Amino acid sequence: KQWYQRRVAITAGGSAADTQAIADYVKFYLDLHENETNEEPSVEIASKMFQLLCYNNRDHLSASIICAGWDKVKGGQVYCLPLGGMCVRMPFAIGGSGSTYIYGHCDNTYKEGMSEEECLKFVSDAVALAMHRDGSSGGMIRLAVLTKDGCKRMNIPGNQLPTFWSK
Repeated sequence: KQWYQRRVAITAGGSAADTQAIADYVKFYLDLHENETNEEPSVEIASKMFQLLCYNNRDHLSASIICAGWDKVKGGQVYCLPLGGMCVRMPFAIGGSGSTYIYGHCDNTYKEGMSEEECLKFVSDAVALAMHRDGSSGGMIRLAVLTKDGCKRMNIPGNQLPTFWSK
C-alpha cells in the first residue's frame, strides 16, 4: 500500500460520486508529488489537495471531507473541509447528515490528550448517537486509528453499537 493508505484516511459527506472522484484525483496527485520529491507528502499537503479540488469546483460538487492522518512533521492531524472548500485544522471534526445531532455531545465529551481507547470510545459513541437520530446514516461504524506505525482499521457491526437509551 502507498504511504497515504497507511497514514491518511478520509470520511466524506455529500455526493458519493463527487467525493470518490475527488479522492481518486488526490491519490493521483499524491503519488505524483511523492515521485517528484522522493518524500512522503504530509497530511497537510493531502488536505490542501482536497481543498484545491473542492474549492475550484465548489459550484459543481457536493463534497465535504474530513482528512486525518499522521506524518513525521506534525504527528496526528485532523482537517475539516466543509462544502465550498475551506480547510481548517481542528482537534476533532464531525460531518455528514448525522453531525447536526451530536455537536453538543462532542463539545462536552472531547478532551485533549485522550488515550487511543478513550478516542475510540469518543468516536464510536458520537457516531452511534448520530446514527440513532439520522435516518441517512449507515448501519455500522468503521474506525481507523492512524499512527506512525500505520493504519489499524476496525468495524463495529450494527448489533454491537453502543446504546444510550432503554430498549
